[in-house]
Amino acid sequence: MLATLSGSLALLVGLTVMLLPLLASELSRPRDAAWGAVVLLLGLTLVTSADRLTGSPMLAVLCGALLIGRLGHEVLQSRWRMLSPEEQQRLFSLERWQTSFSEVFSSGAKAAGAISSSGASVLSALKAGQRKATVTKRWVRAESEPTSPSSSEPETPEGAREGAPVVSSFEEIDQLLEASSPQAG
Repeated sequence: MLATLSGSLALLVGLTVMLLPLLASELSRPRDAAWGAVVLLLGLTLVTSADRLTGSPMLAVLCGALLIGRLGHEVLQSRWRMLSPEEQQRLFSLERWQTSFSEVFSSGAKAAGAISSSGASVLSALKAGQRKATVTKRWVRAESEPTSPSSSEPETPEGAREGAPVVSSFEEIDQLLEASSPQAG
């Protein structure tokens, strides 16, 4: 239970740290998103492995969480002290937070739209790739007599390649195969 609770808290903190550049850009730094992802991974691991964390491993996780929390608190205090009094007061205004949240939601909606459109195009490409080409077999038969008396060569039957031999029986096919195979010496 303690692992699930601390994992849920880590998920919340990780999401907050990842959204910090969007919500409070005054307090954020360039690598905050990466550290937020690490804390999210920690939370996900704690939540999914809660049944295996008992005894001394849980104590180690708890101590690690306390150390991470203490370090995070000191970093936040340091960043807060670096702000000017005007920036500190601006962070407490309701209008600033409404603007920040509206920007986050609009960018999230744009991202969802882009993902759905690209997902639809990928899905249609995958469906098109699954269709198998239909192969129609055409049997080529030799004609008994030429159709036009003026031509000296018989016409090539429909579907046959130019210059390809036309066969009428299986014996002729066997003879052609034997003639084309290399002789074992």
